[in-house]
Amino acid sequence: MSIDAKEQRRPHRDQYFYVLDYLPGGSPAESRQPHGREPVAQVIGEEYFTLLEVVPLEGIAIKTGDRIFVGRGPEDRLYSQVSRVVRPITYNDLSMVAKRELENVLEMIVDINEARFVDFFNNAKPLTVKMHQLELIPGIGKKLMWEILAEREKQPFKSIDDLQTRIKVIGIKKKIIERILSELQGNEKYRIFVMPP
Repeated sequence: MSIDAKEQRRPHRDQYFYVLDYLPGGSPAESRQPHGREPVAQVIGEEYFTLLEVVPLEGIAIKTGDRIFVGRGPEDRLYSQVSRVVRPITYNDLSMVAKRELENVLEMIVDINEARFVDFFNNAKPLTVKMHQLELIPGIGKKLMWEILAEREKQPFKSIDDLQTRIKVIGIKKKIIERILSELQGNEKYRIFVMPP
């Protein structure tokens, strides 16, 4: 079986995660007494925005904002920075610190992976006869959607700055982050960035 065929059969899972909070006293959801709990980190995936609680490897110091490798399966154990995944979590399971840090971490992810979000604007398609994927971004209505479609026909967007300059709108990055947050909170019928839990 080819590597591509294997990849296609694998569920979509993040390999790299950003630390939102490190809880040396363990997960608040843990039923054991505090002295028996393992330290955990609440993390968010770089590609699919998966939220997890993980136990870092002993001796590995991690802090909020760190990018860590978790991997997709047993073959990645050698490189993983966590001893195990405790559980998938939702936005509501996040600690107060994790919720406060989430927007900053999302901004880092959008900055580092800018090309992915620019590709969204270059390739977004209609969802239904009356709705386009572009309209799922906060602040983008029909008029702005048609401007974006017309501009990308002339030439694909090269960056978020290029997009903002050509369609005369500011705050696109903030609008992307707002959309990701809303999807994480479970407020959206359609998901364009966050993988369903």
